[in-house]
Amino acid sequence: MSEISSILKESRRFEPKKEFSKNAHIGSQATYSKLRKAANKNPTLFWAKQAKELHWQKSFKKTLEWKFPFATWFKDGKLNASENALDIHLTTHRRNKAALIWEGEPGDVRTLTYQQLSLEVNKLANALRSLGVKKGDVVGIYMGMIPEAMMAMLACSRIGATHNVVFGGFSGDALRDRLNDSKAACLLTQDGVYRRGSETSLKGAVHEKLDEVPTLENVLVFKRTKQETPMKKGRDYFWQDVVSKHSTECKAEAVDSEHPLFILYTSGSTGKPKGILHTTGGYLTQVKYTTKMVFDLQESDIYFCTADIGWVTGHSYVTYGPLMNGATVFLYEGAPNFPGFDRFWQMIDRHKISIFYTAPTAIRAFMRAGDHLPKQHDLSSLRLLGSVGEPINPEAWMWYHKNIGGSRCPIVDTWWQTETGAIMVSPLPGAVATKPGTATLPLPGIQVDVVDKNGKSCKTNEGGLLVIKHPWPAMLRNVFGDSERYKKTYFSDFKKQKYYFTGDGARKDKDGYIWIMGRVDDVVNVSGHRLGTAEVESALVSHKSVAEAAVVARPDDLKGSALVAFVTIKASELAEHSTPESLVALGTHLKNHVAKEIGPIAKPDEIRFTDALPKTRSGKIMRRLLREMVTTGKTTGDTSTLEDFSVLEKLRADEE
Repeated sequence: MSEISSILKESRRFEPKKEFSKNAHIGSQATYSKLRKAANKNPTLFWAKQAKELHWQKSFKKTLEWKFPFATWFKDGKLNASENALDIHLTTHRRNKAALIWEGEPGDVRTLTYQQLSLEVNKLANALRSLGVKKGDVVGIYMGMIPEAMMAMLACSRIGATHNVVFGGFSGDALRDRLNDSKAACLLTQDGVYRRGSETSLKGAVHEKLDEVPTLENVLVFKRTKQETPMKKGRDYFWQDVVSKHSTECKAEAVDSEHPLFILYTSGSTGKPKGILHTTGGYLTQVKYTTKMVFDLQESDIYFCTADIGWVTGHSYVTYGPLMNGATVFLYEGAPNFPGFDRFWQMIDRHKISIFYTAPTAIRAFMRAGDHLPKQHDLSSLRLLGSVGEPINPEAWMWYHKNIGGSRCPIVDTWWQTETGAIMVSPLPGAVATKPGTATLPLPGIQVDVVDKNGKSCKTNEGGLLVIKHPWPAMLRNVFGDSERYKKTYFSDFKKQKYYFTGDGARKDKDGYIWIMGRVDDVVNVSGHRLGTAEVESALVSHKSVAEAAVVARPDDLKGSALVAFVTIKASELAEHSTPESLVALGTHLKNHVAKEIGPIAKPDEIRFTDALPKTRSGKIMRRLLREMVTTGKTTGDTSTLEDFSVLEKLRADEE
């Protein structure tokens, strides 16, 4: 594996604004540098200090035990996640503070204080116990974005059950496989969800598949849409009927620091999905700390992270992180483009949201819809913006900065993974200057580097492989039921150095800022140069006509690989490019634009225009499917996370 050539040039830089820094938790470069230096000198001591911010029922004896590649954090300590998210606030002024403000897609709104949320969680926890769920059991959660979905997670952790949240958009087969792999004893779900103006069945759509899960003893169904729902006698019960009978008092179960808090499945590139296992003490420590620092969380904030709870972002930065910090969390049930592409801007205006955290794929969709929509709403309540899920193209960053942040809000571009559990690389907004397209620096206490295939640090701006050099508290502890897969996937590339390999290509600039260049799987060899496709995509998106781009390679006898770019056009530019001739001309123009932006070596050999790109339900472009399509004309492997199969069918038809 040779070095990756870095070809993207980006020189814009934004210093923290004085008025923001004045009230920030870390408000100066000097304070930040001092914190980072101390944390990196002794990360174990640093994380022990952060862990003491949690409520422990029994103090831990040892901070870290590292038996490569398995880590034990905060040994012998006992605590409870639900207690740390709810109970700690009930003896303070936050008892009557809004913990959740929820808006349903039809427009219904509910607000729950910390006290009210706590009572509901306790009732549900007691109901689970009455159904025979005990400490150590796995409970599946298959729900939409309603308050009860968060209650489900918190009720599981309250009694020491391990939750396995499966995104509510997954098929019955995907749900069945994840429940079987985790040996789930119980499932929490709902009758239906509202999506783009219609009622979609949830329980009904998967009902028959649940018979294929032999360990499943009980199913609790929340009535959201009140639609007809098939129920199996003796196994399925309506949530409202069962939960209402139970007491609002439920003592939080003390669990070991390394007790499994949750399993979350990520899609495998070919075989079965991987069950990423996270435990309690280390995960809570890092999630609490990063939520407070990265988002500069203040008492008065109304915080809106658009992620579904079916993704790790929904675990860490919708549920546990914000609640442990006593924040007011805004939760939205429906689609971001219903009834129009300004739904998010409407809600920010209406609820006076101050922190907004979303994915680059959503930002590019809003760009495509047009600049006029955010201008129709008052977004002045916003004080901080965030980006998560994949590298953000510099032009999308600039659009977000100007059109949503009014050129005044800092943007925290965050790099992390399901496996890392918490944010690893991000600016601290009151202290670190930002540059469009980079997540900037590793957080204090996190040791990240860009290395060559031998594990040696790369030179400035030399492309290499992103590794984590030291254990961190929120790290995955295993792949559920498959230790060999855990070792092989994450720790076999740099066994000698004992590094965790992230699977990403990256470079470090002269300031030490980390630029993610895409998955190493997405690195292509063109005429002897190894190029990260993320940089070519950024060059395409910088063109005024382009909303989104995905670049993959097909074999080429002369160059080794030829670049094929799939491009979607902005809505405002569609009329201008409506004929085959105009598309041919635009394709030629875009090839030359890439050559001008980053050099002739990166010039795509082929541009294909498409209405949409194949994406996972969390918004990541499935480049693997595009790569297979241009190479073999077929797509194989795991497609259970694909959001819209019709996109793939249309691309296949175009291929033929």
